[in-house]
Amino acid sequence: MDTRNFTLLTDFYELTMMQGYFRNNVTERVVFDLFYRQNPDDGGYAVCAGLANVIDYIKSLHFDYDDIDYLRGLNTFDEDFLDYLASFHFTGDVYAIPEGTVIFPREPLIKVVGPIMEAQLVETALLNLVNHQSLIATKAARVCYAARGGGVMEFGLRRAQGPDAGTFGARAAIIGGCIGTSNVICAKEYGVPALGTHAHSWIMSFGDELTAFRRYAELYPNNTTLLVDTYDTLRSGVPHAIQVFKELHDSGRMPEKYGIRLDSGDLAYLSKKARKMLDDAGFPQAEICASSDLDEYLIDSLLSQGACIDSWGVGTNLITSKNTPAFGGVYKLAAVEQDNTLIPKIKLSENPAKITNPGNKTVYRIYDKETGKIRADYITLAEETFDETEDLLLFDSNATWKKTLLKGGTYEMKEILVPVFQNGQCVYESPTVMEIQAYCKAQLDTMWEESRRLVNPQEVYVDLSDKLYEMKKTLLNETRQ
Repeated sequence: MDTRNFTLLTDFYELTMMQGYFRNNVTERVVFDLFYRQNPDDGGYAVCAGLANVIDYIKSLHFDYDDIDYLRGLNTFDEDFLDYLASFHFTGDVYAIPEGTVIFPREPLIKVVGPIMEAQLVETALLNLVNHQSLIATKAARVCYAARGGGVMEFGLRRAQGPDAGTFGARAAIIGGCIGTSNVICAKEYGVPALGTHAHSWIMSFGDELTAFRRYAELYPNNTTLLVDTYDTLRSGVPHAIQVFKELHDSGRMPEKYGIRLDSGDLAYLSKKARKMLDDAGFPQAEICASSDLDEYLIDSLLSQGACIDSWGVGTNLITSKNTPAFGGVYKLAAVEQDNTLIPKIKLSENPAKITNPGNKTVYRIYDKETGKIRADYITLAEETFDETEDLLLFDSNATWKKTLLKGGTYEMKEILVPVFQNGQCVYESPTVMEIQAYCKAQLDTMWEESRRLVNPQEVYVDLSDKLYEMKKTLLNETRQ
């Protein structure tokens, strides 16, 4: 995956538009915003992911000889345009919200500023990388929240939509809070824990269940987790696991970590019965892991029923984000440079949610000074500055009578859109995946619990500054006229 050239990871119309710009000598600098309109799973937030892959993509952006030959063979592109592509490289600026940041609808996650042909070309790949990984990181954060502190392992590779989705998705799941992945290539590439136990086939390949458990314990004495539902969970699997644990204890070979895994049946009932059996046998430290088509709603339900489950293996519903299989990010033109001045642009729609915010913008996060919790996000024009000692009046741009006054000195503002590329050169160093995970956890802790709940969460407001609102209103009126 590291050696592939993703330059042709684009929609065909990006290239035909580029040729149109080239043929008409359209070279102006522009501003594009990448954002999304609705949180996945009707949640209260999303988690931004995919930036490291975006950086790799832009750094290696170029057309190989084979690419040029292929495009020539389409009989669509002129030779002078193909000559331009042969020497193409990215020279623009990119600003982005760092990976692991909690994000909300309508605010720019990535801002691209540069010549229009360059900014146009990168649209599809940026959306592909950010949409997918942000979707999975968000799902993982929700699943981990439902687990209430229990470890969540990402087990979805075999059900993912291909190797890239399985690997980049596992990376995103770690960012969202998973403690490790079954995907070995992901673990290798990104330096994250590789986790797993054994399958039912291991048990079935031996003459009996007890022998299979003994052999596994001999092989992996420091981490012995036994899958107990191959034949009969409570009458066979758990008793045999207990017998092996007793043999290990009596021989002085007790593992540092040990336990059982449940992969079918009524997990609430079985885990409570298994917990009592393990405790009565003298193994209160034995962990119970559960898998079997889990998602955040089922995990929350099981724990509400008193399930005695310490960790979770989550596969299909996480790696595919089954309930909401697409993130819905979009990439829209916000400004065009004319005579060294950026002219704001706006897209209209019969659907108010699809009307874009114009101009060259940035995003500030506003925190309550006393609690450190998020009060709102504030989209402003890039040149605006603010004084935290002054009162700040926030209002809903779609319902302007809804207002909140933040008294000076009671809030803090942090600009969350940061420089990534300047004049085509990368100026941002991506943290490791585990560092991003720690950052994401800290980010999630800045949210009010009411906004993190799985069902009917409280909305975190994303408001426009006065100047941006007035610009938008003026453009709306001018365009209608």
